[in-house]
Amino acid sequence: MVKIRLQRYGKKKAPFYRVVATDSRNPRDGRFIEIIGTYHPTSHVEAEELKINEELAIKWLKNGAQPTDTVKSIFTKLGINQKFDALK
Repeated sequence: MVKIRLQRYGKKKAPFYRVVATDSRNPRDGRFIEIIGTYHPTSHVEAEELKINEELAIKWLKNGAQPTDTVKSIFTKLGINQKFDALK
C-alpha cells in the first residue's frame, strides 16, 4: 500500500520534513517513490513553513495513496482535501 507521510531531516531539535509518497513497508526515512513537498514546523516565516505540490498530492490521492493523520491535517489546512473531494 502506498502512503503519503513525513520523512524527518535536519538536526537535533531543529527538524524539517519531506512529504513523500512511499510504500508502507519501507522505514520512515528509507526509500520513497516521489517527493510531494516540505514542512518546516520551526520556521518563523509562515510562507516557508509548508510547500506542497498540489498536483502531485491530488495525483497520489487519486491513485489510492493513504495519507497519515499528520499529512491529512496538513492537506486540510492547505485545502487539498477539499479539491480532491470536489474531483470525486
